[in-house]
Amino acid sequence: MGAGDKIGNAAQNAAGKVKEGAGKATDNERLEAEGKADQAGANVKQAGENVKDAAKDVTR
Repeated sequence: MGAGDKIGNAAQNAAGKVKEGAGKATDNERLEAEGKADQAGANVKQAGENVKDAAKDVTR
């Protein structure tokens, strides 16, 4: 996994946490849900990168 991918996933996850927190603080369910979705998307991308890394390790 490239460093850029790792940083991008972390940034997306952090932005999702901020959105979720802002949604909770303002009682905005839509914003809170968007934040949770952003975090889930980042986690899925990270899992995919982990699978790719594991596959590379197996083929070495």
